[in-house]
Amino acid sequence: MFLCEPGQLSGGVVRLAGAEGRHAATVRRLAAGERVDVTDGAGLVAECVVVTARPGELELAVRSRRRDLRPQPALVAVQALPKGDRGQLAVELMTEAGLDVIVPWQAQRCVTRWREDKAGRGVARWRATAREAAKQARRSWLPEVTGLAGMDEVLRRASGAALAVLLDPGAPAALSEVPLPASGEIVVIIGPEGGVAPAEATAFTGAGAVPAHLGPTVLRASSAGVAATAVLLSRCGRWARVGETGGC
Repeated sequence: MFLCEPGQLSGGVVRLAGAEGRHAATVRRLAAGERVDVTDGAGLVAECVVVTARPGELELAVRSRRRDLRPQPALVAVQALPKGDRGQLAVELMTEAGLDVIVPWQAQRCVTRWREDKAGRGVARWRATAREAAKQARRSWLPEVTGLAGMDEVLRRASGAALAVLLDPGAPAALSEVPLPASGEIVVIIGPEGGVAPAEATAFTGAGAVPAHLGPTVLRASSAGVAATAVLLSRCGRWARVGETGGC
């Protein structure tokens, strides 16, 4: 799956240039007659065939279009900042699984700290990772990676969600048993390696979050999100609704 600006998909021919064109023509070495799918990242997909291949550029003929509906319920991960490059690993895995929104969260016990001068770069790295992972996963909707969130912002998101879940290995209920809404946002809060601080846990439950565990083992902050995503998307039926599309 390749990405382009929305206006590029309106005509019968798509010119794939820039970074996407270089990847298609130089790295993938796509040639005339081969199939290529292009998306605007907001649900519109053009199914194309390569007409002309030049160094760093492809000319594509649009054979058909489809518009994929925005998935429901929407799945949001509030991801506490893991150490090192584990944050990008978490973003990559959750994006490939099908998550819709990723909220970087500066939790109290995070070892990694994104100061003002680092926050912009950190968010940019997560967004670039999500973009590339979405292409790999052939997603027509790119996930949103928000700016770095503080506790107040996370609490507002949790209180406004159709369901908010606080992942807690010591919780009495399993995530596989929590009743799910049919629409709206499901917000999953993923703490750091040291766990969510007691004051944070109290605030989340006060905002309506349901504590739930993923099973008998304790996962890292970088892998808990993809495990929760798999459980929730499977349970709510989104993984079974692969072909849902709208008119275009």
